[in-house]
Amino acid sequence: MEKKVAIITGASSGIGLACGKMLEEEYIIYNLSRSINENTNFFNYKVDVNDYVKIEEIAKEIFEKHGRIDLLINNAGFGIAGAVEYCSPEKIYSLVDTNVSAVMTISSIFIPYLKLSKGKIVNISSVGGLVPLPYQAVYSATKAGVEIFSRALSNELKDCGIKVCAILPGDVKTNFTSSRIIENNLDNQTEKSKIENRIKKIEKDELSGKGPESVAKVVCKVVKMKNPPLRKTVGISYKLVCFLTRILPTKFMNYILKKIYCK
Repeated sequence: MEKKVAIITGASSGIGLACGKMLEEEYIIYNLSRSINENTNFFNYKVDVNDYVKIEEIAKEIFEKHGRIDLLINNAGFGIAGAVEYCSPEKIYSLVDTNVSAVMTISSIFIPYLKLSKGKIVNISSVGGLVPLPYQAVYSATKAGVEIFSRALSNELKDCGIKVCAILPGDVKTNFTSSRIIENNLDNQTEKSKIENRIKKIEKDELSGKGPESVAKVVCKVVKMKNPPLRKTVGISYKLVCFLTRILPTKFMNYILKKIYCK
């Protein structure tokens, strides 16, 4: 049987890499990212996800080669940690561009091809998009945007046969933690130390999390579903957290988060 074609952004490491490895038995994997992992069987395009002109050219090239594109996984992204008042405007705009704008624009580029195959779009969001994390406020906002965008896009594409799902991982042990940008260049050492300690709490939770394969397994299940859900949370404990956000008063949930992350 002819293999299907999958496009994964940021598949050189972490969740994207794990997804590609689990899917490559049934899919030809194309990795679109700024770095290349030579230890894979993927076809790699070294490209910034914000370079939309180049990505349009890549999409056309892949389709002309295979005559089909069946799956798009929008995974590429990065994080910023620190108090919002100390985050530079340049870093904020860069994060929004990569984590949200690129997801929207890349989806728009590949939708015409996915219509022909009645394919799927899987967007990697985060539990942090439903549970707003102090000192990761900008990151949480971008992931909330991905989740809302996915739901709206699902309705737009329903009649075209394209299925859309947002995946919500919790804490995952990947190089995302070490790659995160820390915005904490302060002269006030007391304030700086306080923020550093709170960021360390976030990092400790992530490094204690499961590996990226736990997320990739969920992505693979979703890809195989005829009618996937609009949202799929990874992990029983995180499913409970997301459920509580729907039933508990917003102010009370924020109080709990303050107790956890703002000690």
